[in-house]
Amino acid sequence: MQKIIDRFVKYVKVDTQSDPNNPDFPSTEKQWDLAHILVDELKEIGMQEVTLDDHCYIMATLPSNVDFKVPTIGFIAHIDTSPDYSGTNVKPQIHKNYDGGDILLNKAENIVLSPSYFEDLLLYKGQTLITTDGTTLLGADDKAGITEIVSAMEYLINHPEIKHGKIRIGFTPDEEVGKGAHMFDVKKFGADWAYTMDGSRVGELEYENFNAAGAKVIVHGTIVHPGYAKRKMINAMLIANDFIAGLPKNEIPQATEGYEGFYHLTGMQGEVEKTELEYIIRDHDMKLFEQRKAVFQKVADDLNKKLGSKLVEVEMKDQYYNMRKKIEPVMYIVDIAEEAMIQLGIKPLIKAIRGGTDGSQLSYKGLPCPNIFAGGHNFHGRYEFVAAEAIQLATDVVVNIAKLTAEKAK
Repeated sequence: MQKIIDRFVKYVKVDTQSDPNNPDFPSTEKQWDLAHILVDELKEIGMQEVTLDDHCYIMATLPSNVDFKVPTIGFIAHIDTSPDYSGTNVKPQIHKNYDGGDILLNKAENIVLSPSYFEDLLLYKGQTLITTDGTTLLGADDKAGITEIVSAMEYLINHPEIKHGKIRIGFTPDEEVGKGAHMFDVKKFGADWAYTMDGSRVGELEYENFNAAGAKVIVHGTIVHPGYAKRKMINAMLIANDFIAGLPKNEIPQATEGYEGFYHLTGMQGEVEKTELEYIIRDHDMKLFEQRKAVFQKVADDLNKKLGSKLVEVEMKDQYYNMRKKIEPVMYIVDIAEEAMIQLGIKPLIKAIRGGTDGSQLSYKGLPCPNIFAGGHNFHGRYEFVAAEAIQLATDVVVNIAKLTAEKAK
C-alpha cells in the first residue's frame, strides 16, 4: 500500500496539464516530464519493448509466460491533467483512517472537503484518503490509472506463478483536450482489445459514453461612442446573452443525469465589437445528438434572421462517438472485467459514462476498449480525492483480468 501511495504521489507532483488552445502534439511540453519518468520506471521494473514516440505516446510489453495462445490485451491511461484547474505545484495530503467528517484542505483559505456536499466521501470511511491542499487539482484523473497499470505489471513480473498472455500497456497525452487517441498507433499497439483505467468510483465498468461535439459561437458587433450610439452600436455581448437564453435552460450539466444530454457553456470572452462563446454538446443517443446540434444551429439562425444580418457565426465539430456500437459485438471483454471484479469481492457498477475516454475513440479505430474505475472522485477541481485502497483494488482488477484471460483461453 505504501509503495502505491508513494508512486501515485510522485506522479501527481509532476505538472502535466494539457492545453486546448495549442494545436501542437502534445499540447504542452511539460507532459514529456512525466513521460520520461515513466519510461525509466517501466524499464526498471522489467517491462520490455518500452517506447516513447515523437508525440509522447508510451507503449510497453509484458511477454506471455504460457505456452498456449492467449489474446493480447492492453491497459491504457493518460498522462495529462485537465486544463480546467491548476495542476502546478500539486501538494497531496494523506489522511489515514478517514473518520467520515469534514477534511480541512487549506486552513489559510478555509477550504473544506465535506461529506455533507460530497457524499461519496463516506464510501471510504476508515480508509486512507489522498486529497489536494485546496489550491490545485490532484491529478487522480488519470495518474491513479497510471499507478494501477504500472503497479499491476510490477506485481505480475514479481509473481510469475500467475499465468498470463502477452500484455501491452499504453500511456497517452492530451486526453483531457480530446486528442488522446488521435495519434495512437493501434496496429503498433497490437492488442486484440484493451481497457482504459480512467473511471471513478470503485466498481465502475463502462462501455457506453457520450456522442460529443465542440462548438464556438462568434458574435460580431459594432463599437461607437456610447454617447452617440443610438441606432449605431451593436453590442455583441448582449446578442451572445440572447444566444445563451435561446438554448433549453434545463438541458445543462447541473440539471441532467443518466442518459440525459446537455449543452455546456465552457467559456466566454467578449467586448462590444466581438464576443465568443465556447460550448460542448453531449448526448448518448446518436439521433438526439444530431437533433441537439440542429437546435444549436437554429438558435443562431433565428437570431440572424431577427437581426437582419449574419452577426452570429457557429463553428461546430464532432469530437467522439458512443463506443457502445463497437463494444456490443465483443461483449465478452466486458464480461471478463465483470468477472474479475466479482472474484475480488467488488460489486460491478455497469453504467454509461457521462463523458468520454480515449477508449471511445480507440474503439472506433479498431481497438475495443471499455473503461474501468481508477478510484478518484471530484475530478478537475480542488476537491478531487482518491482512496489508496481504491487504487489497490483497481490494481488487483488489472492483475485478475490478465489471469482470467489466460484461463479462458486455455
